[in-house]
Amino acid sequence: MLQHLHTLSGHQNPIYTLINSTKKDTFFSAGNDKGVVEWSLETMSFVRVLVPVQSSVYALHRYDNLLFIAQRSGLILVFDLKEEKVITTLSFHQKGVFDIKTIAYKNELISTGEDGLLAVWSLKDFSLLYHFPVIQQTVRSIALSKDEQQIALGAKDGLIRIYSSEDYSLIRELKGHTLPITALQYAPEGNYLISGSRDAQLKVWSLPHYELINSIAAHMFSIYAIAFHPTKPYFATCSQDKGIKLWGSQDFRLYKILSLEKNTPGHFHSINKMIWTEDGRYLISTGDDRQVMIWKMDQSD
Repeated sequence: MLQHLHTLSGHQNPIYTLINSTKKDTFFSAGNDKGVVEWSLETMSFVRVLVPVQSSVYALHRYDNLLFIAQRSGLILVFDLKEEKVITTLSFHQKGVFDIKTIAYKNELISTGEDGLLAVWSLKDFSLLYHFPVIQQTVRSIALSKDEQQIALGAKDGLIRIYSSEDYSLIRELKGHTLPITALQYAPEGNYLISGSRDAQLKVWSLPHYELINSIAAHMFSIYAIAFHPTKPYFATCSQDKGIKLWGSQDFRLYKILSLEKNTPGHFHSINKMIWTEDGRYLISTGDDRQVMIWKMDQSD
């Protein structure tokens, strides 16, 4: 189902984030190093340091040819992948930015993080359009519904807050987790939201009314990422417990565990981020062990 293919080394410090490139078979990683790194899946090797940074990178987000680089300093660099240069810096947050998303139909970018504020930016001229407090503590995760009409924010107080993307009004609060929310994703079909937390639980909220329909004791420790396969009915989770798990996105059945403790290849420290390649051939994972691991998906599954 998922088989270890290769491990990429080179980062000197923990890695926090991954994103696919605009170019086929390439992706970027970043973390507590001084640069965003480009890797090749074709040669399974380091390509280059794409852009140097002044502080740790907590999140990468790509929209068309723009790469947004969210830093611990609160600054967000905007890197043009065609021109291969930083074209502007978004300056508002005074603390680390943990997540960024684009709302395409409004041509807007939203960012949030350690300051508990949500900032709304114009993608036309990169001006700050609006900002408001979500909570006095950290907001870790943003998820955008399939139709882009609703935004889910996962916060340190264990609540998930659902906002309207039209006017940024609060629609509802979801109570179910007992510890901070650390991962959020809407299902590709648009029929549920799934959340992960420091309480090691996965919770499934059906749409449109966000009713809690499933609670899964998924990991031993914090769940740091949830990644849906782009074409197949699976999603992967990763955790501070050093494990990756593959689940059915329709039946929520556990199909595969990848962990050194289960005598499979795996990470030897907390896993902070995972992404699927856009063609679904590979799952890429990374974390505090400074390794980037490439897993091949069996296309017959």
